[in-house]
Amino acid sequence: MSLKTVLVLLGLALATIFALVCVLLTRERTPRSCQHLPPEQEDIEDGQSLVFADLTPEEMSQVVRYLQGHLGVPLVEASRAKPSDNCIASVDLQVPAKAEVLRFLDGGGARPPREALAVLYFGKQPEPNISEYVVGPLPGPAYHRDVTVQKYGGKVPYHRRPVTGKEYVDINALIQRELKQAPRFLAACCESDGTNLVALTTAPRGFKSGDRVTWFVLFHNVAGTGYYLSPVGLEVLVDHGDLHVSRWKLHKVFYSGRYFASTGDLEQEFVAGALEVVRLKQPQADAVLGSMKPRCPPGSPGPLQFEPQGPRYSVRNNRVTFQGWSIAFGMNPNTGPRLFDIRYRGERIVYELSLQEALALYSSNCPGGMSTRYLDGSFGIGRFAYELIQGLDCPYTATYVDRHYLAETDTPKTNQNSLCIFEHDSALPLRRHFSDSQSFYYGGLRKNTLVIRTISTLINYDYIWDFMFHANGAVEVRVHATGYISSSFFHGRGTDYGNRVGPHTLGTMHLHHIHYKVDLDVDGQLNSLETQDMEYQFVKDPWSTQNTIERPYLRRERLEKEDEAAFPLNVPMPRYLSFVSPNPNKWEHPRSYRIQIISFAGKHLPTNSSMERAVSWGRYQLAVTRRKEEEPTSTSVYNQNDPWTPTVAFADFINNETITNEDLVAWITVGFLHVPHAEDIPNTVTVGNGVGFFLRPYNYFNEDPSVDSSDSVYFSSEQDLGACGANPLACLSSAATCAPRLPPFHFGGFLNLSLAPPLGGL
Repeated sequence: MSLKTVLVLLGLALATIFALVCVLLTRERTPRSCQHLPPEQEDIEDGQSLVFADLTPEEMSQVVRYLQGHLGVPLVEASRAKPSDNCIASVDLQVPAKAEVLRFLDGGGARPPREALAVLYFGKQPEPNISEYVVGPLPGPAYHRDVTVQKYGGKVPYHRRPVTGKEYVDINALIQRELKQAPRFLAACCESDGTNLVALTTAPRGFKSGDRVTWFVLFHNVAGTGYYLSPVGLEVLVDHGDLHVSRWKLHKVFYSGRYFASTGDLEQEFVAGALEVVRLKQPQADAVLGSMKPRCPPGSPGPLQFEPQGPRYSVRNNRVTFQGWSIAFGMNPNTGPRLFDIRYRGERIVYELSLQEALALYSSNCPGGMSTRYLDGSFGIGRFAYELIQGLDCPYTATYVDRHYLAETDTPKTNQNSLCIFEHDSALPLRRHFSDSQSFYYGGLRKNTLVIRTISTLINYDYIWDFMFHANGAVEVRVHATGYISSSFFHGRGTDYGNRVGPHTLGTMHLHHIHYKVDLDVDGQLNSLETQDMEYQFVKDPWSTQNTIERPYLRRERLEKEDEAAFPLNVPMPRYLSFVSPNPNKWEHPRSYRIQIISFAGKHLPTNSSMERAVSWGRYQLAVTRRKEEEPTSTSVYNQNDPWTPTVAFADFINNETITNEDLVAWITVGFLHVPHAEDIPNTVTVGNGVGFFLRPYNYFNEDPSVDSSDSVYFSSEQDLGACGANPLACLSSAATCAPRLPPFHFGGFLNLSLAPPLGGL
């Protein structure tokens, strides 16, 4: 063999070895298409977010045991307590003061002590009252302090307490006893002896402070369907304000446009032939109005969203991280979802983002409907966020998280899988451009979003609460309403107050108004408020002075006082409104975040209403105030049962203080008017019934931060578009082979329920 041949073979061998090494290195760096990759980790010290973490069941139990042993008064478990007893109503996290938390998170200070807030009903005292105690430190509580006077200026009157499940049970027993006084009427009107009727609470309860008098609306109860669409025309007014249940009484009875002093009077009128009765048949489960049972067999499965290489987000304890985002999440049993310490690319954007209240205000020509103003926080927006249905409420492969609460019992309860977290492909570009001139190329980025979701069932309505985090640094908050409408018995001029949706069912007009707290910290705590909008200038054309042109110009304004920053509901507000930092970006504009509200709210309760101050947050679509530790929430659970002397009146927060270079809070109201119609049967659909707001970067960055996304796509006419390295979309065919093996479907959400939930459906 010649030397030349040897050299050629040696060269070929070296080339082969080099190629094999490259392949091995490539295989080492590029995982198989179906190999799960660990999600990226954010640079946040492990465990810091636990300062915001909801209480664990063990911590709740420790607080209960401590209170039972240290208050020096007898405590009855709330699920059995009479109004004349003392009981622990609820235990929740006491969120530490912001200054303490920031010293810990940002300044290397000590971790704030972990504490609980316990609410107690003291019925067995000379002056019955509601008291609130801070208990700590956890674990192993050693102290408690009464903070009621500090928070509210005095003891909270006992009549303001939310109605407990035990109280509803006792009311139902009273109603059943009273219905026995009208057996012939019930047989004629409803084919009933009363036991197959269900009573639905209204609220508030009376007309003045101290009242605890509630209208209950009666419906036919049919197993497996919503009774809310089957009113029988009978409503009863119950006085349950006395500490002694034996003294409760039925005050008044309403039937189909007429009022009676008692069920006995109603019976007398019927027997005498002086009462016209609409004779209803007991609805049958297979034909009842509002049945949600499918009417056709299942079809082929729809599209399924999955992650070829596993989730790209990470959930650890109460913190989720995703592509530059970091969020601490939790759930208040009364007010619902709450987020803290929202950061993007390591910078805090929002200190607190929390739901405050949900108002549902109804109309009707029946007393129950016309007097209803539900403040859902008093019922428990977080407490009644039940287990989510995988594959329908959230994607099948979402991460599901349990939530724990202690309310009306001494034993913590768990709503399993009641919060979900997932990455959502919206099937819409976040940004894109196709170039068809000068050079030919395409660039774009899919709109993939991190979603944190929970769903609350509050009597008839289901609220879907979404918090969404986008690749351009924007936060989106959205709520959808679905579930059953509430209804009245159709009679007289019922259509002045809604639409007829069944033979004897009036879908009653109502509004949904939702309130949020947004404590923005844009490039630091000290922010100001700036508005921008357009005007037209009429100017002479510089190049043709005999003509004029209408030139838009940008009008900027800094708002100096809280009164200027309170924007009334349904009044046009500046199109651009931003929290601005004193610090500029690269282009010398203040680093800012813009608030953009999407809402179709109904009219707010007139300010001369005796109960308007209790919901005075609803006066404003946006109000910006200086942040104060003593103004943590815009309302109170005690406002529902005494709106005439509200425990917290948001209107008092606005007192014309300066809002320039201060720690500011945005209070946002969104909502919609709902006039029920035939298509709301069986359920209101989410289409068109979603409202919310955006927090959008506005000169906060020097360019759109999504340009750094690894999901970006760019290719030109000169490239091989089928090559996976040049075009990530060409890799999808192999990724599609990575469909996951889905775990078996499981749902345990019915396990902790009774047939008489403590929300007034008795």
